[in-house]
Amino acid sequence: MSAREWIGKDFYRELGVSSDATADEIKKAYRKLAKENHPDANAGNAEAEKKFKAVSEAYGVLSDSSKRKEYDEARRLFGSGGPGGFGFPGGGAGGGGFDVGDIFGQAGGQQQAGFGGLGDILGGLFGRRGGAAGATANRPQRGADVETDVRIDFTEAVKGATLPLRLSSPATCSTCGGNGAKPGTSPRTCSTCQGSGLVSRSQGAFAFSEPCRDCRGRGTIIDDPCPECAGEGVSTRTRTLTVRIPPGVADDQRIRLAGQGEPGRGGAQPGDLFVRVHVAPHPVFGRQNLDLTITVPVSFAELALGGTITVPTLEGKVSLKVPQGTAGGRVLRVRGKGIAKRDGAQGDLLVTLQAAIPSKLDDKAREALEAYAEAMSEHDPRPEITELLEGR
Repeated sequence: MSAREWIGKDFYRELGVSSDATADEIKKAYRKLAKENHPDANAGNAEAEKKFKAVSEAYGVLSDSSKRKEYDEARRLFGSGGPGGFGFPGGGAGGGGFDVGDIFGQAGGQQQAGFGGLGDILGGLFGRRGGAAGATANRPQRGADVETDVRIDFTEAVKGATLPLRLSSPATCSTCGGNGAKPGTSPRTCSTCQGSGLVSRSQGAFAFSEPCRDCRGRGTIIDDPCPECAGEGVSTRTRTLTVRIPPGVADDQRIRLAGQGEPGRGGAQPGDLFVRVHVAPHPVFGRQNLDLTITVPVSFAELALGGTITVPTLEGKVSLKVPQGTAGGRVLRVRGKGIAKRDGAQGDLLVTLQAAIPSKLDDKAREALEAYAEAMSEHDPRPEITELLEGR
């Protein structure tokens, strides 16, 4: 969408956020509305599809810092927009707008000193007079970035996976190729504005200009619109992509698919598609960066006497030696059994030994434990605390 087409649109209202909303608040609002109004969830609902397109259009501007800055500047200079368009100083309702760019922009081929930034902003929004206006009006614009979510299990996150992704999103109309005209026809240059998208009139020393009503500021007229996209050049379609999840991907990490976002305008490059990955927790394993973690219950005898236990891994099982006299809660490391990334980085398996205390004892076990307690009666496991209690 060109900046000129922003006139009359309130993107903040479309997303239900304030004009000082943060980038995260804007993203959160867009994701909520896009999910609620997604065509896949609202088959045959034209109103939901219209809302989906509107919030996607709003997010395409407000998620881009440079576009948002330009849009905010226009709102500050000319009003906050609305059904009647931006309010221009010196122009009544429907009476045309005062083109400040004619004063502070380029006049006679030379830029006026001190107003370069303002002239650039206004020129970008409403075009220059003469031949430059048409060039600005039809300036190609990169497509907006798009974000979607996928959910994978723990093992897929560790080892990597290739997933099909079904996506419904705005894309270049396949019927008209993006020009908005019915196949076999072409858009024609607007005879009213000669393709500039603006009509101008003079009043004394001032020049007034407004978007051309015949072509709605586009510079071209489509006599026979494309039946699929209704002349917009963009339609919502469903496509299937292949997403390669790299080994070791983290929960909430984003994967970029270049050129798979919204189509560009005027032949410009499309935006990118960002796939946000959500990893389901594993019932046994945890994760710390590239290390896998597991808690293994062991008996008191195994901790006191030492021994060898069998520990599961994602590929199978390994034998792990428990040293004699090991304390409960100690962490043992199994080298090379963690997450392996494509760059050669390799994590380990961290095994936490947890002393398993039986809730009930049979007579034989109780007798043996009581005999052990008697044998260890001279050994104080809490000498520091004992000294404190006796006041030493």
